Amino acid sequence: MAKWVRVREVTNQEGTRLLRIVRRASGSVVTWRRAQMVLLAAQWMPVPQIAKVTFTSEDRVRDVLHNFNADGFSSLYPRYRGGRPPTFTLAQRRQIKKLALSRPQDHDLPFSTWSLHKLADFLVAEGWSRTSATRACARYCTSRTCPFNA
Repeated sequence: MAKWVRVREVTNQEGTRLLRIVRRASGSVVTWRRAQMVLLAAQWMPVPQIAKVTFTSEDRVRDVLHNFNADGFSSLYPRYRGGRPPTFTLAQRRQIKKLALSRPQDHDLPFSTWSLHKLADFLVAEGWSRTSATRACARYCTSRTCPFNA
């Protein structure tokens, strides 16, 4: 069972600021929804009811409340992380190439040929993250002559 979560005591100025964010029609929908959750929690509404009103899960509501208690208003604003995708080192690229050119039976796997998905799954089992493994395999297959069907 999940722990009982309450938002910290909200001052009058903070309540006014939350209300202004909720009533404002412009701005980020993410910020609006998070402010709505905090405002409802400040009015002593229980987490399951907040989740129903905001059309989200109870765990998400708890996360928003914990973040607001820890970081205040800065937790309401989304932190989008864009930018350049990660680059892979020469050693990582060599590892992928060596693996792609090897046979799956050499690694005690039950299939006869690699696919992009199987190669990425194997890299995840070796300790790579799912995103990095998929991107690395896709890059290898587009930049070189791929020994298997992607």
